Amino acid sequence: MKTIKDKEFGGERPLYCAHGLRLENVVIHAGESSLKETSDIRAVRCRFEGKYPLWCCDRFDVRDCLFTPGARAALWYSRDLLMEDCVVDAPKMFREMDRLTLRRVVFSQAAETFWSCRHVTLEDVRAEQADYIFMHCNDVEIDNFHLNGNYSFQWAKDVVIRNSILNTKDAFWETENVTVYDSVIDGEYLGWHSRGLRLVRCHIGGGQPLCYAEGLVLEDCTFADDAELAFEYSDVRATVKGRVPSIKNPRTGFIKAGSCGEVIIDANIKAPGNCEITIG
Repeated sequence: MKTIKDKEFGGERPLYCAHGLRLENVVIHAGESSLKETSDIRAVRCRFEGKYPLWCCDRFDVRDCLFTPGARAALWYSRDLLMEDCVVDAPKMFREMDRLTLRRVVFSQAAETFWSCRHVTLEDVRAEQADYIFMHCNDVEIDNFHLNGNYSFQWAKDVVIRNSILNTKDAFWETENVTVYDSVIDGEYLGWHSRGLRLVRCHIGGGQPLCYAEGLVLEDCTFADDAELAFEYSDVRATVKGRVPSIKNPRTGFIKAGSCGEVIIDANIKAPGNCEITIG
């Protein structure tokens, strides 16, 4: 493997079609597509400032690197990425990618990140300003993820999340086969139109959660005081520890809760309208 150390590059495609390359303390200045169409790349303590540096790449490690705001849309159409101990200040990272593992990565501007990616693993990751993160992703495993950003995980499929804090409005819309363990999920309109959403020992906040859902399962979850008008028109099987602020027109299944501020069953309930609600 060839090593390039303590160098600076800029402009258009300075390392285009490179293969078997180690970059150490390298700066990629403003320009485009610095490492496009490459393979077997290892970047250590590098700084990326230009656009689209790693498109159409196979097998690459990125460790202890910085992606500045100018390095937007840095990693697209690539496969087999390992990223560790990095800081990412650029939006729109990771599109149409396969087999990504990220550990101890901080995103300060994660808008529109992880779109249409497959086989993604995250451990100890934090994402700020992360609107529309994880859209249309499949086969995702996440542990210890701190998310601040709205409209997350829309149209995602086969996702498992553990030990995380998700501050996110409109999360998990139109998802399929998503399971969240031991996490806090705070934001309005959680899980609408989802299929097979399962929440285990989670704390749920935000108004009108878990409506229009099919195959919804809650196991030993708790609700914040603002999580009103839950379960409208949902097919649900739920066991809730403590109080639910209010339940409105669940369609079918069962709900068991310690207490409930209000149960609303009105003329607008949808068939079969036979959800069994047990309080106390």
